Amino acid sequence: MDHFPSPRECDRLRELARRVADIAAQPEQAEKADLWARHNDLERTRPLVLIFPEGSWSELAADWTYVCEHPLARRYEHDLLTRIYCWEHLRDDNVIEPVVNCPITVRNTGYGLQAERTPSEAAKGAYHIEPVLIEESDIEKIRLPEVTVDWERTRREEEQVRELFAGILGVRLVVGWGGNIGWAPMDQLALWRGIDRLYLDLVERPEWVHAVMARLLAGKMAEIDALEAQGALRLNNRNHYNGSGGVGYTRQLPAPGYAGGPARCRDLWAMATAQIFSEVSPSMHEEFALGYERPFLERFGLSNYGCCEPLHHKLDHVLRIRNLRRVSISPWANIERSAERLGDRYVFSWKPNPAIVAATTWQPETVRAGLRAFCERTRGCVTDIIMKDTHTCNREPHRLHDWVRIAREVALEFAP
Repeated sequence: MDHFPSPRECDRLRELARRVADIAAQPEQAEKADLWARHNDLERTRPLVLIFPEGSWSELAADWTYVCEHPLARRYEHDLLTRIYCWEHLRDDNVIEPVVNCPITVRNTGYGLQAERTPSEAAKGAYHIEPVLIEESDIEKIRLPEVTVDWERTRREEEQVRELFAGILGVRLVVGWGGNIGWAPMDQLALWRGIDRLYLDLVERPEWVHAVMARLLAGKMAEIDALEAQGALRLNNRNHYNGSGGVGYTRQLPAPGYAGGPARCRDLWAMATAQIFSEVSPSMHEEFALGYERPFLERFGLSNYGCCEPLHHKLDHVLRIRNLRRVSISPWANIERSAERLGDRYVFSWKPNPAIVAATTWQPETVRAGLRAFCERTRGCVTDIIMKDTHTCNREPHRLHDWVRIAREVALEFAP
């Protein structure tokens, strides 16, 4: 962070930080944190509501003015602005804490392959995957990653960030995506191989697919071993992004024996997903994905499974994950079948279809009816409702504001 921050950037970030600190001091934040902990620990609560604008942020933030130019300063500026916006306009069940994340610098040599793609000419359009794994012998190109933590740079940046936000916000070291530890090996293989070729491989050369997956599992385990051995893992049981959408609060982590500071795998949440397997049979999902994801997930204290792939007909396999706590039920999954299998033994993390906020016209009563129908069909389950993958709100940000308001009103109707 050479020359970070400039006096102008410093003033801007401290101004925003003071506003975030005021928001974090509201009693509502502690109440929501307690609610999430009870929810993730499988106590009966009302359905919890979150929204992640994701692709819609460009529309919500269309008139924002940025002051910071240094890349890391801009990242903090954007982070603080989004938290302020969420409080002032969205008001979901996300918890705003008086902390900023400081990334632990990790150098990773990777697997030796770089995905290639041809982008679409359309804004936010689909891309075409150009295969980099072509011949069977190309498996030899997949290397075990070498992971090294740069503690000198990490401590230097942490000291600068602490000085910047001193007396206003705390600083929390994190590794990965805001502390979220995830793995999607089959999705990675699809980016190297191409989706159509991968699907054919499952039938025509399954032994080769197993050999590739074994290498990916060995590589991921080596990464986690290195991060744990070098003391880079940190607890992710507070307002950390959790799984494919959620909040990490729980009283069941860390595991007994945790002494503070660096965490052990058993102190943490982790997640896995195989979105590219949405149309693959349950038996193939088990053989080629879960068979490798399960050993990874079971290294940790609690786990999440799934993202956009429908899992209602695969739950017999998914529920064999020993430490499973949260399951993502996508817009394309059968709600009744999922509710029957999950019951009150797992968190039913429902993702409603985001098309409803992107349609030509905004229909709030349709939103309300759909949310009520979901809550009726999942009585007795431990549910949260998470709107994400919102690539657009049709340039009407109020739709997202309205969606949260309606969702929370419905959730209160179904409070125990």
